[in-house]
Amino acid sequence: MTETTDCGGKTVPVFARAKVLDRRNNLTDCRERSSDFADGAVFTLKVSIPFNLSLNGYSFPRPGQFYMLRTEHSAKVLSRPISVFHVEKKSRSIIIEFLILKKGEGTRELYRLKRGDILLMLGPLGNMFPAPDFKTEGQNKVCLIGGGIGVAPVAGFAESLVPKSYDFIASFKSASYGLEHLKADDLIITTEDGSEGLSGMLPAAVDSQKLIAKKYTTVYACGPLPMLEYVKKICGEARVRCWLSMEARMACGMGVCLGCSIKTKKGYKKCCVDGPVFDGEMLIFESSAFKPRRKPLSKDPDLSVNIAGVRFINPVIAASGTFGFGTEYMSVFDVKSLGGIASKGLTLEERQGNSGIRIWETPSGIMNSVGLQNPGIKHFIEHELGQMLKLGPVTLANLSGSTLETYVEGAKLLDKTDVPMIELNISCPNVSQGGAAWGMSCSSAAEATRAVRAVTAKPLAVKLTPQAPDLIGVAVACINEGADALVIGNSFQGVAIDIENGRPVFDKVKAGVGGPAMRPLAVKNVYEIASEINKLPPQNRVPLIGVGGIVSWQDAVEFIMAGASAVEIGSGTFIDPYTMLRVIDGLSAFMKRKGYASIEEMRGCAL
Repeated sequence: MTETTDCGGKTVPVFARAKVLDRRNNLTDCRERSSDFADGAVFTLKVSIPFNLSLNGYSFPRPGQFYMLRTEHSAKVLSRPISVFHVEKKSRSIIIEFLILKKGEGTRELYRLKRGDILLMLGPLGNMFPAPDFKTEGQNKVCLIGGGIGVAPVAGFAESLVPKSYDFIASFKSASYGLEHLKADDLIITTEDGSEGLSGMLPAAVDSQKLIAKKYTTVYACGPLPMLEYVKKICGEARVRCWLSMEARMACGMGVCLGCSIKTKKGYKKCCVDGPVFDGEMLIFESSAFKPRRKPLSKDPDLSVNIAGVRFINPVIAASGTFGFGTEYMSVFDVKSLGGIASKGLTLEERQGNSGIRIWETPSGIMNSVGLQNPGIKHFIEHELGQMLKLGPVTLANLSGSTLETYVEGAKLLDKTDVPMIELNISCPNVSQGGAAWGMSCSSAAEATRAVRAVTAKPLAVKLTPQAPDLIGVAVACINEGADALVIGNSFQGVAIDIENGRPVFDKVKAGVGGPAMRPLAVKNVYEIASEINKLPPQNRVPLIGVGGIVSWQDAVEFIMAGASAVEIGSGTFIDPYTMLRVIDGLSAFMKRKGYASIEEMRGCAL
């Protein structure tokens, strides 16, 4: 096997298809270990890369290097940077073992790999831990420190050292892992919960005085940022050199995207090519003022929210236009579990909607041009409303219109019913008259809100369009005219082209765009409007309902931390009918684990 190197003898990265090894050969593919995090598990992934002449050889990973990993059919945009844990060289292949924390969807994809599956690997990448220098008489030992999943690269480095020439300190939250290949002179384990070894975090095992007493020549470490900052501090006090393996989010791993730059005394350096191993003295740690950690709850949190005097049992609402009138999904799941249901968009008159294609899939999203097809408000009151009210969740009647007069007349009819709340839709992107046209300017939004407010005493939640040039101004204008809550917001507008026919997909050319791809834009709108509302006198502040691309409980938490009191879920239901139930369950578990007793305690904490 020929190794791939540049003219200077440095290994260079290659792109390879690796095969997950067969469990039957005692080479475990995914071996789950003790969890070091409340929501994650640590596992090893062992793969084999055969020698391939088309690659002109292969680059052997060095201690401290990493790979960009992704599954063959990954749904994620980016690969995940994972450090090398263990390497074995065979005659016709190289076997690499990774120690991985199952934390996000990217690592969950890696966790789901089975023997025989293909893993796409770019690497080896980055620099390596420099070999120890034992020239000073009486100093012939180094100290290796690993924190949590950061054990992986330093444990890999340990295998390149002479047995017993190093001490190893491993610090975990609970239980230990990744230590089976070590041949340390002294192995010290700490656990935050006291389940193994010393009770406590890294300071329980080492400080500057211990570094001096042990006469270490060098310290090598990898782990969470606060731990590395502590290592640098005590090494500085003991005047012991330290090499720290850093972590940063990255897209390419090749020094191109510049997304992984970290601050050093020599300016910003790229973690992927200048690191990940840095001289600790060179690094600048910018300590963040983290909020004190809350204690987990002993009982389930209260998910209920109050919006304009209306109580919702939880903050999850089915968005208008994506859940019909609620009864359609009764055979799929128990809809009474939801906090609320917003009806299909209702107009004074019956509407047939738009002609042509109405639904078009786009990456991480859905385009729609339905055009407010609905039976009309009178039909809704006579036939659908009663059934919706019996379902249990709060019913929001989504009031749409083409003219100011139709909005007003529709509001008058709804005011005479038992519907708990009106959702004033001045944001529909798929109609020629009315809809988003009313929400595009402060004056027109104020006019529509004022006119409807004058004819109904119902709690009024105004649904805004993200297309408004001055969305914050529109929001404040609606509040000033009597809005009791704001729904932020509706679909964005986009255009799709049918490349086979060379024409726009939709008859109306423009259509609404929703789905996960829109979520960061929607969160931004909620964040900015919540920040502006906080500047108002307390008596003038109104709750926000966040909408846009929510498909998981994590997405819902983002909106709530950005200032929303509740969320609406639309296209997520098309992706998975159980999406809203999973969001409710996940939200409850997250709040219990993080110590939030109520939605209000968590709401707006990121502002």
